[in-house]
Amino acid sequence: MSANGLVIGIDLCDGHTQAALSGNEKIWTFPTAICRKKDGGQWKIGDEAYALKLSGEGELFENLLTLGPKKEIFAGEVKASGRELLQRFLKQVLDEVKKECGTGRILQLVIALPWVNGRVMDCLLYCVDYLEVPRNRFHVVSYSESFLHYVLSQKKEVWANQVALFDFSKEGLRYCEMRIQRGARQPVVTAQEEFPLKELQLKLLDSFSGTKQADKLLYALGEKLLAKKLYSAILLTGKGFEKTDWAVSFMKLLCKRRKVYGEQFLYVKGALLRAEDFVAEETAFPYVMICEGRLKATVSMEVIHDDRPTQLVIAALGDSWYEAKSTMEFILDGQDQVSFMIRPADGKGVREATIPLEGFPKRPNRTTRIRMRAGFADEKTMVVVIQDKGFGELFPASNAMIRREIVI
Repeated sequence: MSANGLVIGIDLCDGHTQAALSGNEKIWTFPTAICRKKDGGQWKIGDEAYALKLSGEGELFENLLTLGPKKEIFAGEVKASGRELLQRFLKQVLDEVKKECGTGRILQLVIALPWVNGRVMDCLLYCVDYLEVPRNRFHVVSYSESFLHYVLSQKKEVWANQVALFDFSKEGLRYCEMRIQRGARQPVVTAQEEFPLKELQLKLLDSFSGTKQADKLLYALGEKLLAKKLYSAILLTGKGFEKTDWAVSFMKLLCKRRKVYGEQFLYVKGALLRAEDFVAEETAFPYVMICEGRLKATVSMEVIHDDRPTQLVIAALGDSWYEAKSTMEFILDGQDQVSFMIRPADGKGVREATIPLEGFPKRPNRTTRIRMRAGFADEKTMVVVIQDKGFGELFPASNAMIRREIVI
């Protein structure tokens, strides 16, 4: 807890929700479920929600992250929007955290998600409005970004070489590999994520034969993924790895000349580290991070500034796509189009994307002012809106406007 307010990290997925508070070692854990009493009374979350359902007194809603963007959901005779359910759930989660410190002001809130898309982001923004958290104090990170923050906060010997993460949870097996590219002015840290074993599900661990099959599948995958690579650490997380005595062969493979760590609170701790970094005077993570939720290329424009051509960066490599928004104005100097340079992380395959200014009025040179808004629908799609703003009273603004999507 900061002297100015609460700094909170949350891991939110369909199976569970965990919350952590800066300056407090406690981790709050709840099943991601909410239940309303049939008589129209209170809403209960987590284990209390399941208890209410089992007593026959309530209607239960689960998988709240997936349900969030949906307009109507029914459980028995109870109808609600996904947003309403998620709002009520998150409010009760935060209320439980606030009980620990007796203050309600949130200085920074970061939520880690297993996936990030526009619909989920829109839903969460409405949720934080409901929670009365200013939007500039709220941020979202992907699981892979949370993984990076967690690892980079450890001793350097942990991430001296590649680091691997095996996450066996309700969504299946998630594998993530972290690499650091040193030598540049600012080190680049990447996390490549995949779901390599669709047939590996938690229900296999319910039987002896299932555990044998799961161990066999993991061993074969481990041999394939880890061969001829140098790892300084391997991390295990997720409900499937709460115990590892069922994965005898897989664990023997992992522990062969490698350090293996189990961490069931990895994502929530990573989210909290990110939240703490937002309020710190100087960042503890001076890296360009490339992972899910971050841009894989830099987008720029060539403009004339102080009579010199220069590259104006619209969005930079490693920016969070859902926060990379900008509005700017230009005066056209002989152009009938707007061009962008797209430069991938490796600097190879640089390409140009052009938007013709079709339908814009024809005017003398340097008498057309345009306003350009740029944002992202996802990490691969930039959305550009260009409007004609005219040039004073001599050349009034028209209604001309162009909207284009550019794949980066």
